[in-house]
Amino acid sequence: MVSGIVSYGVYIPRFRIRVNEIARVWGDGDDISEGLRVFEKSVPDLDEDAVTIAVEAARNALRRANVDPRRIGAIYAGSESHPYAVKPTGTIVGQAVCSSSSFTAADFEFACKAGTAAIQACLGLVGSGDIDLGLAIGADVSQGAPGDMLEYTAAAGGAAYLIGREDLAAEIESFYSFTTDTPDFWRREGMPYPEHGGRFTGEPAYFKHVSSAARGLMERMGTTPVDYDYAVFHQPNGKFPVRVAKMLGFSKLQIEPGLVVPMIGNTYSGSCLIGLAATLDIAKPGDRIFVTSFGSGAGSDAFSISVKERIEDIRCGAPSVRDYIGDAKYLDYAMYAKHKGKLRI
Repeated sequence: MVSGIVSYGVYIPRFRIRVNEIARVWGDGDDISEGLRVFEKSVPDLDEDAVTIAVEAARNALRRANVDPRRIGAIYAGSESHPYAVKPTGTIVGQAVCSSSSFTAADFEFACKAGTAAIQACLGLVGSGDIDLGLAIGADVSQGAPGDMLEYTAAAGGAAYLIGREDLAAEIESFYSFTTDTPDFWRREGMPYPEHGGRFTGEPAYFKHVSSAARGLMERMGTTPVDYDYAVFHQPNGKFPVRVAKMLGFSKLQIEPGLVVPMIGNTYSGSCLIGLAATLDIAKPGDRIFVTSFGSGAGSDAFSISVKERIEDIRCGAPSVRDYIGDAKYLDYAMYAKHKGKLRI
């Protein structure tokens, strides 16, 4: 049975800090933004967290296609910054957006690919006919220790996808996953900031998993990069997705619409999904989109997506990614530190 995206929604906080402002404080030089290809990043407001971001993204997904929330049978919230260690994010989202309690809910964690894992779970339940609609969310207020390289890119934002069988805006034709135990990034229980294994981050982690999942899916489907109009890859910075796209044979033109990390930073579980949303914001019926997420630890999920006629009917029903990017208010480092809770008593 054909399943796919019924609707989608995003939310990106309006506050931003320029990467060069962070570099000014730590004395790392103004050229760091050019090196990372990230020039500014989103920052949560004082009362925003992964839950509030997930709720806003979910509301936008429902609003975009005017979907009755009572149709939702599963809510899966993917994040690595759930505000509670023991208390699900999914139930809070459900209480905020659903008018009934007849749904199953769970939280997903797999670093930056928890959101795409949630989509896969929804596809299973929808495809089996056990539920009408599934709500898959990737949302984060990601953390980076003061002065650490992660601080330059760790941002805030999220995306929500309604997965179903009818009134599809885009069909998910197939997906493929590649997973290994690669310790490139971790955060132990009770620790405020993650750590990363520098030399593992690129080749054995990101590039191996993204390229393996992408090639696995294209081999399964008998497709090549020229069969796709657009491509979206996980965006930890502005360099990695451009490099992996070139490795796989995708052009810069194919990835440009979804490459939002230079303007908002790495939203972790929201990263790939916001890139996909930015692409859906401009895609036309008949276009095909190739998407590959990445989560440290490590794994990648690749999807082949075909855009349907209904995209034209729902496109303007909620704010676009570019709408959120254009609504920016800039902070200096002191206010940024206050917003991020980096000042501890």
